[in-house]
Amino acid sequence: MGRWEPNSRGRLEKAALELYGERGFEQTTVAEIAKRAGLTERTFFRHFADKREVLFAGSTLLQDLLVRTVTEVSDSTAPIDAVAAALEAGGAVLIHERARQRHAVIVTNAELRERELIKLASLASALAEALRRRGVTDLAAQLTAEAGIAAFKVAFEHWVGEPDDKDLPQLIRKSFNELKAVTAGK
Repeated sequence: MGRWEPNSRGRLEKAALELYGERGFEQTTVAEIAKRAGLTERTFFRHFADKREVLFAGSTLLQDLLVRTVTEVSDSTAPIDAVAAALEAGGAVLIHERARQRHAVIVTNAELRERELIKLASLASALAEALRRRGVTDLAAQLTAEAGIAAFKVAFEHWVGEPDDKDLPQLIRKSFNELKAVTAGK
């Protein structure tokens, strides 16, 4: 086995996404993922708690990036624009083909869809807390964060539905502009 080859985590992610796409999430075992990656099950469990974590492992890093971006934008930035900037930054780090593969797996499994919704709710909570630390009232922070996640979700679904690698941050900005227009009554 190639246990000592570099990028074990990346190889496991690639193998898992391939197998999930070929056989389905439920029908794929950790042993099969490890074998496809040329690694052991033990190595798999050093990187991931279970086979679901392959799909959700980057959540903490993404949340940290979003919160940091909200924290670092100018104090004069409107809350909705701070959230838009954060989600655009998050969108810029996503890789189109991996996101498409991941999304295809998640939409076919109710448990994974639920987990994805929980992840999005956690991101909204983190964004709301970051806004509160900027002095935004509780209600405004919650509404802004939830609306921001909704705008992101719409842009993301359009992006993963496209065969071409379009610019996700641009789609996110367009989604936010539409949201602003709708709330302004236009």
